[in-house]
Amino acid sequence: MRTPTVLAAATLALAGLTACSSTGAGTTTEATAAGDGKIAVAATDTECTVAKSDLAAGTSTFSITNNGTKVTEFYVYAAGDRVMGEVENIVPGLTREVVVELPAGVYETACKPGMTGKGIRGPLKVSGEHKPLTEDAKLAEAVASYKRYIKSQSDTLLGKTKEFTEAVKAGDVAKAKELYPVARTYWERIEPVAEVFGDLDPAIDARENDVPDGEEWTGFHRIEKDLWVKKDVGGDGAIADKLMTDVNTIVTKSATVDLSPVQLANGAKGLLDEVATGKITGEEDRYSHTDLWDFDANLQGSKAAVQALRPVLEERDPELVKTLDAKFADAENALAAHRSGDGWKLHTELSKDDLKALSDAINALAEPISKVASVVAG
Repeated sequence: MRTPTVLAAATLALAGLTACSSTGAGTTTEATAAGDGKIAVAATDTECTVAKSDLAAGTSTFSITNNGTKVTEFYVYAAGDRVMGEVENIVPGLTREVVVELPAGVYETACKPGMTGKGIRGPLKVSGEHKPLTEDAKLAEAVASYKRYIKSQSDTLLGKTKEFTEAVKAGDVAKAKELYPVARTYWERIEPVAEVFGDLDPAIDARENDVPDGEEWTGFHRIEKDLWVKKDVGGDGAIADKLMTDVNTIVTKSATVDLSPVQLANGAKGLLDEVATGKITGEEDRYSHTDLWDFDANLQGSKAAVQALRPVLEERDPELVKTLDAKFADAENALAAHRSGDGWKLHTELSKDDLKALSDAINALAEPISKVASVVAG
């Protein structure tokens, strides 16, 4: 969950996300009226009107228009708040889309004005038979390949988080500061899978302003604030233990979760949105200013998801693959200019021109990545 600033909203607007004229709650967008099969969602600050609540099993595209005054998100949840599809940072006046593969079952849709809380929910019934995308051998191998990547990153995440939390519990501020961005690197690479599991992601990664009133703030950023602002983690033992427990739970769940190929595509795009709304703006690691570690991790995680899908993309849209290769290289080169030893410069060391160059590179990459899901869905 993220609370973007005006700069973040502008970044997203530049990222090829086209705003369209607002529609009132309960109406359909022009695209839906044209018969392209997209399911219109009219979101306001108080309503979340989905054009259909009964769908045929298979892949569906939801087209969400924010007619409210707050930045919103849209989710499709399975039982236990397992995320089947999501799109974040829908600024007022903007329409964004998400492709979701849904087998027969009972689901919920949710809009989250202000991007906090449980959201405005509605029932969604999916009926009938469909041929899963993973019956295509290349798509099945793409998912298997990506899960191998997640496994390798998760194993290291466990080790580095253990080192970090042990330093916190020992009161070793200097060592904990050194380990903080390293542990987060592996977290940020697997975040598209971590976000599948409801409240675990915010428990691990929420920033202070993301936490609803009355709920406890926990996770990496709670400890980050104590390390860099308070400069004392003597009272953070229980927070460190909970972080370790939550990371263990995420890693265990990630090893067994079934993923749709469109989730890989959506995850690749979602990681770039994370860069645009948190890392370039400096909001993510606002106390340590280690945002470029997260930037690099998000970029590499996005690339890993796309690379897993590469054989399918080369077969179905080879020109898109060429564009993606070029734009990934451009983004990596733009970031490489800010290397510092084995890590990265602090966000506070970057000029406005530096940040604009990074933003431009991410925007240029976000546009072709936004096409991957529809290519995968066929």
